[in-house]
Amino acid sequence: MRPDYTHLLSPLDLGRFEVRNRFVMGSMHTGLEDRPGDVKKLAAYLGERARGGVGLIVTGGYSPDRTGRLTPRGAQADDRTLATHDLITREVHEADGRIILQLLHAGRYAFHPLAASARAGRSPITPFRTRRLTRRGVGRTIDHFAAAARRAIGAGYDGVEIMGSEGYLLNQFLAPGTNRRRDRWGRGPEGRRTMPLAVAAAVREAIGPQALLSYRISLLDLVPEGQYWDETLALAQGLVERGVDVLSTGIGWHESRVPTIVTSVPRAAFAPVTKRLREEVEVPVVASNRIHDPQVAEQVLSSGQADLISMARPLLADPHLPAKLAEGRANQVVACISCNQACLDKAFEGKRASCLVNPRSGYETELVLSPVLERRRRNVAVVGAGPAGLEAAISAAERGHVVTLFEATQELGGQLRLAARIPGKEDYAQALTSWRMRLFAAGVGIRLDTRPSAQDLLDFHDVVVATGVRPRAVDLP
Repeated sequence: MRPDYTHLLSPLDLGRFEVRNRFVMGSMHTGLEDRPGDVKKLAAYLGERARGGVGLIVTGGYSPDRTGRLTPRGAQADDRTLATHDLITREVHEADGRIILQLLHAGRYAFHPLAASARAGRSPITPFRTRRLTRRGVGRTIDHFAAAARRAIGAGYDGVEIMGSEGYLLNQFLAPGTNRRRDRWGRGPEGRRTMPLAVAAAVREAIGPQALLSYRISLLDLVPEGQYWDETLALAQGLVERGVDVLSTGIGWHESRVPTIVTSVPRAAFAPVTKRLREEVEVPVVASNRIHDPQVAEQVLSSGQADLISMARPLLADPHLPAKLAEGRANQVVACISCNQACLDKAFEGKRASCLVNPRSGYETELVLSPVLERRRRNVAVVGAGPAGLEAAISAAERGHVVTLFEATQELGGQLRLAARIPGKEDYAQALTSWRMRLFAAGVGIRLDTRPSAQDLLDFHDVVVATGVRPRAVDLP
């Protein structure tokens, strides 16, 4: 029986406008945000997700000022950067999508000497000592948030998201461990909430009544001296009073010792906490963290734990995930394996992010797989049915070539089949299943238990050798 995705695919009125489904492409930094010259590449990357059916897209984080940049040359929502962002917003809107720009001030997570936060000191994940924002500096930072939000609307964005989670600046003002101020911006839970609430109010005034205002709220800090639940709830209610339309949930700080997104974390592990928030506020709430499987996402929505689902890595793996569900092709969704190798690891190294199971992610303008004309159709042999061979066969077939895939064993998947047997790596098995279904849909001919000779391959126009590497033999007594 075909899975039912009624809730996931249904539209939702967010107050300022309606989104076509409950998919939110959560903010994920790709590196394309940092260089204004990459705006066309960023537009192609985000436009691909809009064409794939995503209801609401959130950009990577842009700082409201130099102090809040993640790196010395990190993304900033200044006039020069946003002057060309109409390329991005137009690309998304032409695909009937909606997009908001995320405003992120790194605070003590900034990897440069200008870092500033609620108190002086050093975070455990950066080498730079942070200076304490003066009272006047706090006020200027609030003004910078508002000015950046105004520029975003001028660039055609449908709204903005304020990053108040993951241990960044606003989260630092909220936690007792990182805010010991004795002025109006500290001194107890109410004082610590003053700056985030002031930012929300200033941004709402700056963007006007028609634009969407989302706030990424930390439900669980998962660090010593973090917020208590009653403090988080009071913040959420204060944000709604100041005009926030959507509360997008975040779990854990970057310095937290508690895993939140790796494969050892059960799927939708934090959805019950999202439900607790949803029961206390009157705006839509977005669930996040380890909700990769569309069936799990549907269960989260149908059980009333959230109103929308944030997916970042799954939409790197398959930008057309929503469209495939709507077309009844759920078994062809490219599964995210939660490896973090080409996305988060690359981002933390300051390199362009991509995806291990979708190398076109972030490279849409460079790895162009356009259909071939019938007279240029070629017979292609792919030798080896590990991940590289599987992807090569599908890519060639989807372009229009006639493809035959040879595999020496009786199963597809190569060494990934072994990896999928490791507890906590079940996502690998799901990826193999989707590869098999995509091979079938693309019309690839499969020859198992076959080692083709050079003579066997003479009739093919092209041969792709994807026989992989020899596994290391471990000499154990």
